[in-house]
Amino acid sequence: MKAIILAGGSGSRLWPLSREMYPKQLLSIDGEMSLLQSTFLRLNKLIPAKDILSITNVKHYSDVKLQLNKLNAENVVLAEPLGKNTAPAIACSLEYFNQNSTEDDVVIIVPSDHLVKDSDAFIATVNDGLKLAKKGYIVTFGIKPTYPETGYGYIKTAQALECGFKVERFVEKPDINTAKKYLEDGNYFWNGGIFMAKISVLMNEFAKLAPEIYANLSSLELNNCSKIEYSVYENMPSISIDYAIMEKSDKIALVKLKSDWNDLGSWQSLYDVKEKDADGNVITGKVVTNNVKNSFIYSQKELVAVSGLEDIILVETEDAIMACKRDESQDVKKLFEKLKESDTTKLHKTVFRPWGYYTCMNSGEGYLTKTICVMPKQKLSIQSHNYRSEHWVVLEGKALVVLEDKEYIVEAGDSIDIPVKAKHSLQNPYDNELKIIEVQKGSYISEDDIIRYNDIYGRV
Repeated sequence: MKAIILAGGSGSRLWPLSREMYPKQLLSIDGEMSLLQSTFLRLNKLIPAKDILSITNVKHYSDVKLQLNKLNAENVVLAEPLGKNTAPAIACSLEYFNQNSTEDDVVIIVPSDHLVKDSDAFIATVNDGLKLAKKGYIVTFGIKPTYPETGYGYIKTAQALECGFKVERFVEKPDINTAKKYLEDGNYFWNGGIFMAKISVLMNEFAKLAPEIYANLSSLELNNCSKIEYSVYENMPSISIDYAIMEKSDKIALVKLKSDWNDLGSWQSLYDVKEKDADGNVITGKVVTNNVKNSFIYSQKELVAVSGLEDIILVETEDAIMACKRDESQDVKKLFEKLKESDTTKLHKTVFRPWGYYTCMNSGEGYLTKTICVMPKQKLSIQSHNYRSEHWVVLEGKALVVLEDKEYIVEAGDSIDIPVKAKHSLQNPYDNELKIIEVQKGSYISEDDIIRYNDIYGRV
C-alpha cells in the first residue's frame, strides 16, 4: 500500500491556538505528538514510512518536514505552490507515485488533522476497505452518526457489499431537521474525508471526470522532487476531491469506520474529546474558577480568572483572547475572517522554524524586537534585507556569524550589527542552544523582507 496525508489547512477553526502559518495539524491536541505526527504513526503501523507521502502548502513545508523528521522515519513531503483544494493535491500526489514506482498499489488518503485514538480499530477498517479497493472500488470510510450534526457532509448508502455498502449519493451539510431525518433513516453516514483505491482506478477517474486536472499531470517533474512547479499548478482548478471525483463516480463504496473519530472542526469538538472535571469543565493552564460549569478554558501564558459562567469557550494565547458560547463555536471561523488582515490570524508570537524558534517581544513604527533560539548544529539561511538593519546581542551560547563572506565568533554578552542589504547568516555549529536578542530597525519591518541565497532547508 501507499498513503497520502493531506497536510494543508487555514488555521481558522481553532483560532487563536491555530494560525494561518501554524494550523491545527501541527498542534499537540491529545498528548505530546501533533495531529500530523499521530496520523503518520498510525499509517506507519501498516505502511512503510518511505511509501507515506505528505502534501502541504509551501508555507507549511518546513514545519511539516521538521515534525516528521522528529519521528526518525524516512518520509516524503510534497509542497504545493498555492492552495487549490484537495483534488489537485491528490492528483499530484498520485502522479508522484506513478513517477517513482512501477507498482499499481492501493493508496489510502487521509486528512492530517483528525483525532483517532484507537489505531488497531482504524487498521481493521483499512483492511476491510482493502478487500473492496482491490476489486476496483473507491472506498470511503463513513462514520455512523450519533447525533444530528449539521457541520458534516453525509453519505447515503445503498445495497450491502462484502464488508461495506455501495454508495447512492453524497449529501451537503444539512439543516437540523434534515440531519434528524438522516439519523432516523439509518442509511446515512458522516463523510470523514478518508478513502482508498488502486492508484490506477483513481487516475482513470481523474482522466474521465476531471480532465482539466489530469491534463496538467504530464507536465509535472516529480522524480525525487519536493516542490510542484507553479507554472503547472496555476492552471489547475480549485476544487475538492468530493466535487471532482467522489460525487460523480459510479465506483464508490463505503466501509463503516470501526474506530473513534473526531475531525476537531471546532472548539466544541475539542471539548467533547477532553477529560472533564466534576463540574464538566476542561481546564488547561493557569486558570482559577468559581461556580463555572460545562466550559472549556485554556490559558497559554497569563492567569485567567472566571466566575459564574456556564457553557462557554475561553482561550488565551500570548497575543489574543477569544470567548464564545460553546454551542456557537463553529462561528469562530467568522471571527477569523473578520481578523484576516491582522497578524494574529497568521502567526503566533512564538514561531517555530526548522533551525529553532523566535518570539516577538515588542514592536512599533519602524522597529521590532525578538528573542531567537538556534538549536545545536543548525543555521539560518544566507540572506539579506532590503529595508532593515539588525542588531544582535548574544544571551546564551556562542554564535558563528557570517557577514559579507567573513566569519565572526560572538560570545554571550557581545553584539554585532547587520547593515541593510548585507549578506549574512546566524549559525550555531556548537553543542548548546544559542539565544540572542535581535533588534530590527528600518522603513519596512516584515518577514517577507528576506532574500535567501543559500539554505540547508531548501527555502531559497
